[in-house]
Amino acid sequence: MDIVALVILAVILIVVAKGVRVVPQQNAWVVERLGKFHAVLAPGLNLVIPFIDTVAYKHSLKEIPLDVPSQICITRDNTQLAVDGILYFQVTDPKMASYGASDYIDAISQLAQTTLRSMIGRMEMDRTFEERDDINRGVVLALNEASVNWGVKVLRYEIKDLTPPKEILHAMQRQITAEREKRALIASSEGRMQEQINIATGARNAAIQESEGEMQAAINVAQGEAEAIKAIAAANAEAIARVARAVELPGGMQAVNLKVAEKYVEAFAGIARTGNTLIVPSNMADLSSLIAGAMSVVKSQGGSGAAKA
Repeated sequence: MDIVALVILAVILIVVAKGVRVVPQQNAWVVERLGKFHAVLAPGLNLVIPFIDTVAYKHSLKEIPLDVPSQICITRDNTQLAVDGILYFQVTDPKMASYGASDYIDAISQLAQTTLRSMIGRMEMDRTFEERDDINRGVVLALNEASVNWGVKVLRYEIKDLTPPKEILHAMQRQITAEREKRALIASSEGRMQEQINIATGARNAAIQESEGEMQAAINVAQGEAEAIKAIAAANAEAIARVARAVELPGGMQAVNLKVAEKYVEAFAGIARTGNTLIVPSNMADLSSLIAGAMSVVKSQGGSGAAKA
């Protein structure tokens, strides 16, 4: 009896173990009943019929990265590129993922490679480096259209490397070097041009400032000379006025006669003496006649002045 009880207990434990399924979080198990799809077990504790229901497929509902093997693609301008990428997908329908394709992972990888070759074949090599984002979006759209029946969704695709042949790489490097040298020469020439412009502008401004300074100096000199002439004229006018007033005073005419005589003698002495030779007039009476003539001019000028007064 004890042996039978133990056997029955063991059978019960086996049946219970076969009938209870604990599904982890973010997982989905596909159950088949007698070889036919029956249900998808959700995360947690699930009960099945032992020996009738079997777990045929187990799927992870997490985002899964898939490394797409590197391949050689030919561009529109017949350049070979080694392209290496990675895509991220997620199982959205466990039933379709189980029965829609024999191996959805291999199907996604193969379709990604063919789609990538097709897209790069429509582009020139230079554009493939510039339009990586467009290529990535195009691959994702093409994969999602085809993977509807596979129960998966491609979330994104990223190109990891675009490697052209060594000859193309060397040519690209030479082109980049030439372009940088060109920009350096242009920048240097623009710097020299700006330097010459600055020098010319500085010289022009300096010449303008110098000419303005010279003009202002000439104006100041002219104004000074004009003021000096005015001052001299005013002083002469004042002196003449004083002499005229002095002549009208008693004894003034005698003083003028004496002054004229002195000036005449000084002038004659100056022009008569030449070196060590003294020139003396042949007729000394001429001296008195000259003085008398000068005095008559003074008297006439004095008389006319008095008449005007």
